[in-house]
Amino acid sequence: MRVLLDAMLGSLATLLRMCGHDAAYCLDRGVEDDDAVRDLAAREDRVLVTRDRELAERALESVLLESKDVDDQLRELADAGVDLTPAPGERCGACNGVLEEAIGEFPTYVPDDAAPVWRCEDCGQYFWEGSHWAGVEARLEEL
Repeated sequence: MRVLLDAMLGSLATLLRMCGHDAAYCLDRGVEDDDAVRDLAAREDRVLVTRDRELAERALESVLLESKDVDDQLRELADAGVDLTPAPGERCGACNGVLEEAIGEFPTYVPDDAAPVWRCEDCGQYFWEGSHWAGVEARLEEL
């Protein structure tokens, strides 16, 4: 799913990326003005995810979230049919870039027993399924 999340939903963007969704975040793009956010979503053919009722009504396609709590926002998205299955190795949680399997030498912060390891094609950051993945999976299963 290709979405654009408004300025109030940065934490949600990271979690959607961890589920493999192409989740752009407007502040990562330097866009905050409602009209510019709406136009960006339309230009990139993205569903706008927002808590702003007026903005949602003006967008071509949108999902209006009611809750301020991230877990409740995830429930709302799940109720709207969004797949929230964790998908390690798909998207960069930091920048939304596509991950590729990394082979060879890794930075010293990557544990020796980490496998597989992925590298973001855009920002170069490395990822692996660390202990935090179990927490994310448990969190999503509780929804």
